[in-house]
Amino acid sequence: MKLKASVKALAAIGAAFITVTAAHAQEAVTPAVPGVVEAGTKIELIKDGFKGTEGPIAAPDGSVLFTENQNDRIIRIAPDGSTSVFLAGANGSNSLAYAPNGDLVSVQTLDARVGVIQPAGNARTLAAKVDGGLGFGRPNDLVVDKKGNVYFTDSGVNANANPKPDLSKIAKPAVYRISPEFAIERITADITRPNGVQLSPDEKVLYVANTAGEHVLAFDIAANGKIGPKRDFARLEGFRHTENGPTSGADGLAVDAEGRLYVASNAGIQVFTPKGEALGVIPLPKRPQNLAFAGPDKKTLYVVGSGSAWRFPVLTAGYAGRAK
Repeated sequence: MKLKASVKALAAIGAAFITVTAAHAQEAVTPAVPGVVEAGTKIELIKDGFKGTEGPIAAPDGSVLFTENQNDRIIRIAPDGSTSVFLAGANGSNSLAYAPNGDLVSVQTLDARVGVIQPAGNARTLAAKVDGGLGFGRPNDLVVDKKGNVYFTDSGVNANANPKPDLSKIAKPAVYRISPEFAIERITADITRPNGVQLSPDEKVLYVANTAGEHVLAFDIAANGKIGPKRDFARLEGFRHTENGPTSGADGLAVDAEGRLYVASNAGIQVFTPKGEALGVIPLPKRPQNLAFAGPDKKTLYVVGSGSAWRFPVLTAGYAGRAK
């Protein structure tokens, strides 16, 4: 009897420890990052339990939208933090962007393509093939500039796809631009796993996250739209070699009004100056996948990843010239 009582007591202590630990994890706070966040800023857990969290973006009504890819739906976060389904059945949308005319554009993974999903009466495909008929592997992220150019990444075929696709009919992983006239241009096809994509506030630099690499990459954009050569922009913490290959976990990207670049990675949210100098890392309770500035004056950073969504206030607003 005493042994049973001791076991029960230990179990109760263990359960209490787990509860306290879980509560503590949900009350995560930020370190100090100059111009970005003050030390001790609370990272608010909005909700967890999602299946596939990606592509957050500030919506015109003050809410935030993000994709729940594995459930093929788009979730809305209201200003009060409540969540609801914004759109069910979005062809596996993975990331979102608003075009200058207000169209909601997404990269889509079920029937791989890039297209307009809202307004419903204007839904259409912008690109589904390249090189005369090759399909995309898995369109991953996108950003739309002020002129209506859509920059997007295709990270390649999902290794766990079932059934296995015919690779002879799939284009290599690449970064693309769709012009306002719907012409598609391949910017580069020599990045192992292109993932997050973003533009500097002046739209003179295109940033690309390489999940399999140690650096965020950058391309200069000339006044005539010509794309310059690829260059290493910033070195990422958390880069490591695994049984599945090298990874930094580099994923979604965001920029603030001062041109700082925010990167979701294995290490957390890494922040860099416009020159690629590291300012600091904001750890999250779980690995982040993508992020966006939203809320009043875009002074709240929303982060999604690993089935969860968080937010916390920042010192410098996100860039106001684009939704993303």
